[in-house]
Amino acid sequence: MRLLTYTIALAQSIAVLGAEPSRKLETLLMLPEPRAMRSPLSTAPEGAKLTVLTPARESASNPGKIEIYTKETFKALGLSLDTFFQRAATAADKRLATLKAEFIRDNQGRVLYAVYRGESELFATLLFAPSLPKIFEPIFGKEIWAAVPDRHAIYLFPAQSPALVEFTEDLAERFQSDPFAASPEIFSLKQGLQPRVIGAFAAAEE
Repeated sequence: MRLLTYTIALAQSIAVLGAEPSRKLETLLMLPEPRAMRSPLSTAPEGAKLTVLTPARESASNPGKIEIYTKETFKALGLSLDTFFQRAATAADKRLATLKAEFIRDNQGRVLYAVYRGESELFATLLFAPSLPKIFEPIFGKEIWAAVPDRHAIYLFPAQSPALVEFTEDLAERFQSDPFAASPEIFSLKQGLQPRVIGAFAAAEE
């Protein structure tokens, strides 16, 4: 009986030692939001009329969800907004490196667009990963267009893509129906440049 008890205890100890460590929560997130949701810390990306970027972090009580920094909690970081955004871009690149895009193809097998999506609310923050244009340049060319209708996905298209035009109604429905909408605008992504708004697929309330 003692031997059995010891064996069980040893097995439990090994299981604990072999368990994967908890994932570190993301504290540096640039969250695209509708302009109506702007906070005192929000800034507008280049060319944007309907979108702001707000400093945010992953919720400690609900991992995978996002919470916005207040003035007080942001001040505790000891970072300027510029430094926060620079570090958030680096953090987005690290997350991007662990993910695999889904490619949507036509009947001839040609790639129409790519998408990163899931249950996590962090997917829209990949918009500011500097390596995105480089990753998709061999497929889409030097300029890609991106849409983040809600927090759960980022859609990537070749510039001037007819597929984006055909997908506009679906993107608008996703933006308008999701309580955690991100942006109704379309972003141009090029290597070495910040994302720039070049149009919109839906309107947004002010």
